[in-house]
Amino acid sequence: MKTSCPLLRRLLLTAGFGGMLLAPGVGAAQTATPPQPPAGALTPQAPTGPWSLQRAVDYALQNNLTVRQNQLSAQLADATLRQSRAAMLPTANATASQTWNYGTNVDPFTFELADQTTRANNFNASSQLVLFQGFQLRNAVKRNTLDYQASLADIEQARNDLSLNVASAYLQLVLAEELVRTNELRVNSTQLQVERTKKLLKAGSVAESNLLDSQAQLASDELNVITAQNQRELARLTLSQYLNLPSPSGFTIELPNLPDPDEEAPLAADPDGTYQTALGLMPQVKAAETRVASALRGVEVARGAYYPRLSFGAGVFSGYSSLRQTRVLTGDTIITPIPLYQYNPANPSRPILVPGGFAGFPQPEARSLPEGFGSQFKNNLGRQLQFSLTIPILNGLQARTNVQRSQVAVKQAELRAEQTRLALRQNIQQAYADAIAAQRRFSSAKRQVEALTTAYRNAEIRFNNGLLNGTEFNIAKNNLTSAESTMIQAKYEFVFRRKVLDFYQGRPLTL
Repeated sequence: MKTSCPLLRRLLLTAGFGGMLLAPGVGAAQTATPPQPPAGALTPQAPTGPWSLQRAVDYALQNNLTVRQNQLSAQLADATLRQSRAAMLPTANATASQTWNYGTNVDPFTFELADQTTRANNFNASSQLVLFQGFQLRNAVKRNTLDYQASLADIEQARNDLSLNVASAYLQLVLAEELVRTNELRVNSTQLQVERTKKLLKAGSVAESNLLDSQAQLASDELNVITAQNQRELARLTLSQYLNLPSPSGFTIELPNLPDPDEEAPLAADPDGTYQTALGLMPQVKAAETRVASALRGVEVARGAYYPRLSFGAGVFSGYSSLRQTRVLTGDTIITPIPLYQYNPANPSRPILVPGGFAGFPQPEARSLPEGFGSQFKNNLGRQLQFSLTIPILNGLQARTNVQRSQVAVKQAELRAEQTRLALRQNIQQAYADAIAAQRRFSSAKRQVEALTTAYRNAEIRFNNGLLNGTEFNIAKNNLTSAESTMIQAKYEFVFRRKVLDFYQGRPLTL
């Protein structure tokens, strides 16, 4: 049996519904290596007791690392969203520096040359607010909001995929348990037949070849039991790995009493209705459509680079220099003699110094001292207000190229969304077709089993009476075994396909 649905094909191969069922009595079925489960961490202690399907799904969702990775991705998208919102707020920064200059240098405040070691401090606080930037900041917030919503949908998709994987592995283990039980019953039946044949041989009712044929059939049935047990252990290992259990040892599940497909009403073929329901429920569709809207916002962000940018800034600054001097009064006075001159009639341009003629005026005495840090910080304080307008003219066509790239990204997102919807429709159609086929095949196989059971009982009576040789009797038994295997396969295939359809309709995965 083949399927063109990628998701269902992967799940069916995992569950063993793609032709990997054991056909006891016909030959030893080949065992397959269990698929690699999603990345997960081994839990130190696992709950005990038989596991139901709901319990297994819940436990896997709590401990699977793939789901946790998607949750971390959503946290990163949330952080990006918060950052884009914060980008609309003003920026504020403060800087401080201290430098030492040796040798000849210029005072940063008096701009005088000095040949000595100088210590200088600079302090600056500034703030800036973008008033207009082509609505890029606002559109970036809307785009990142959509990206965050898409990441939340990715988490739900990862949870859904894991739930389907666990459900398929769970059903595979249920099927393996039933195959083991069925093969053990066949071994018991064949063992009784061998004992009965021995008694008939002693009584001379049958030939020795009949006993040899029965013993050969017993060996084949015992081999089928071992093969079925191996498949059960592989199925147990696969499910325990999906649950990230330390070991499959002691892991058991509840064996549900599943009704036969013919006991249920015929499956109504309404894939279109299920598809319309799934469109509003499946997170992968929501994520794809949200990313289309995000890509459209990305175009608006790119187009914002065409517009001018207007920003407002304000700042305050001050500083200190060890070269800065200030005059300080000492409290004393000094008299500075001033010479007196008289007019020289002979040479008016050269006045005559009066001998002994000096005049003096008392003046306060002052000294030059280094100016203190606090005083300089206050005296050097400055303020600044600034409006800045940037008009893009030509920047290597970067804005145009970014717009073209964002438009291509929109088309890619639309194609991915269309592919997602198409895959969903195909999955539902395939599930419906396979479910109906499995239900019909089960009904046919059940009628075949009933007919072959009657034929087997008749062959057993003839074999015990020596009217049928062992080869013909084994053929009748193997025909019945093959029909029973086909019926079991059809039953679990129908159950799985029905659960997939229920899942697409928003129903929980329960047995």
